[in-house]
Amino acid sequence: MKKLLILLLLTSFHSYAQNDDEKQLKKIYDAALTEGKAYDWLNYLSNQIGGRLSGSLEAQRAVEYTKTQLDSLGLDKVWLQPVMVPKWVRGTPEFAYLETSPGMTTTVPICALGGSVATPVGGLKAKLIEVKGIEELKALGRSKIEGKIVFYNRPMDPTLISTFDAYSGAVDQRFSGAEEAAKFGAVGVIVRSMNLRLDDFPHTGSMSYGETAVADRIPAAAISTNAAEMLATTLKLNPETKFYFKQNSKQFDDVESFNVIGEITGSTHPDEIIVVGGHLDSWDLGDGSHDDGAGCVQSMEVLRLLKISGYKPKRTIRAVLFMNEENGLRGGTEYAAKAEMSNENHVFALESDSGGFTPRGFSFDGSDADLKKVQAWVPLFEPYMVHSFQKGYSGADIAPLKKEGMVLAGLLPDSQRYFAHHHAANDTFEYVNKRELELGAASMASLIYLFDKYGDDFGTLKP
Repeated sequence: MKKLLILLLLTSFHSYAQNDDEKQLKKIYDAALTEGKAYDWLNYLSNQIGGRLSGSLEAQRAVEYTKTQLDSLGLDKVWLQPVMVPKWVRGTPEFAYLETSPGMTTTVPICALGGSVATPVGGLKAKLIEVKGIEELKALGRSKIEGKIVFYNRPMDPTLISTFDAYSGAVDQRFSGAEEAAKFGAVGVIVRSMNLRLDDFPHTGSMSYGETAVADRIPAAAISTNAAEMLATTLKLNPETKFYFKQNSKQFDDVESFNVIGEITGSTHPDEIIVVGGHLDSWDLGDGSHDDGAGCVQSMEVLRLLKISGYKPKRTIRAVLFMNEENGLRGGTEYAAKAEMSNENHVFALESDSGGFTPRGFSFDGSDADLKKVQAWVPLFEPYMVHSFQKGYSGADIAPLKKEGMVLAGLLPDSQRYFAHHHAANDTFEYVNKRELELGAASMASLIYLFDKYGDDFGTLKP
C-alpha cells in the first residue's frame, strides 16, 4: 500500500510538472508569435546595415546596434568583449569570361573566395583542367596541371536529405583547393559554388592557403552552378578553352572588433552559465539575413521572451553574438579562452547558425545518457512540430566551450532552401519568413528554459 501511494504521488508530481512546462512553453510561443522583436531587429541589421564582413564598418555598426537593443531589454548586464579579427576586402567587383577561340568569349558570374589573393592587375587567363576533387588533382600530377587554372567541379550530393551532409562532402575543394593546386604549379583556381540548385549566384566562403608562402599563393574564386555546368560542357567540346578572371581582393592586418554579450543573472545558481548565440559577422555579397543575422536576433529574443513570460532563471542565461565565425572563428575562440581564464562554469550552450527557416528540432552534442534525458522533452515540442531531437553537431562558435560532461546543441531548421542562399548575394531579408523566424526563437527559448529548470540532471552539474 505504501509503495502504491509513493507511486501515485510521483505520477501526480510528474503530471503537474509536465503541465507546468506546457504552460510555460505556450507563454513563450504565444509571446514570440504575437509581440516578437526578432524580425524587426533583423530588418534593421539587414536593410540599414547590410553585409557585416569581419573588420568592416558595417560589422562595427552591427556591434553598436545590437548592444543598444540589448541595453533596452533591461538585462542585468550588457557588455562588449574585445577580439582581434582578420580584415579581408573584396575590392571592385570580379569579372570573368571563358574563351573558346580568340575573340569568342562568354562572361560568367564569379566571386572571390574569402581570403583569396588578387589576380595580377590585368587579370589572369589560362587553359583549364577540370577535376572532381583534390584526390583527382593529385592523381593527375604536375605535368597536367602546371600553368593552368584548376576547375573544381564536384557538386553537392543531391541524394543526401541532410543538406549539411552534402555541403560537408563537397566543401573541402573550396577550403583547400587553392593550397593543393598551387603545389602542382596551377596559376589559379575556380570552384563550383556550394549550392544544390542551378542558378547564376556565385557563393563565396572561407578558404585557406595553409603553409603556402605568400609569394606562391594563387587566386581562387567561386563560379555559379549554371556557369559550372556550361563550363564543363564547353571543355568537353573544346578542351583548349581558356578562362579569364580578374579580382582585386586584399588581406590587411588584424583589427579590433567585439563579441556582444547580454545576460540575465541566475537567481539561485548565478555561477552556472547557459549560453545561446549566433554569429554577428557575415559575408559581404548579401546582407547576411539567414547566415547569421537570424541566429543573432533569435538569441537576443530568447532573453526577451524569458523576461516577458515571467520566468526567473535559476542559472545565468547569456546571449553571445560572436564576431568572425565566417573567416577565422576568432569570436568563439576568444570567448572560450576568456571563460576558461575566468574559471566560468558553462553548463549548456545552444547555437543558431543554420538559417531562419521553419524549426524542426535540435541536434545535441553530449553523452547518450544526457540525450536520453533530453528526448523526454519531445512531447512538449510536438504541438509546435519541433520534435526532431537527434545526436549530432551543435555549432562552430560554441564548440570551443565543450568540456567533458557538457551538452551543446544546435537549432535544426528545415535545411532544404538554406544552401540556395548561403554565402551568396541572395542571402537577403526578403527570403526570411517572419513566422518561421519567430518559431525558431520560441523553440530556442523553450529549450533554454528546460535546461535551466532541469539542469541538475545533466552531466556537468552532477556532484
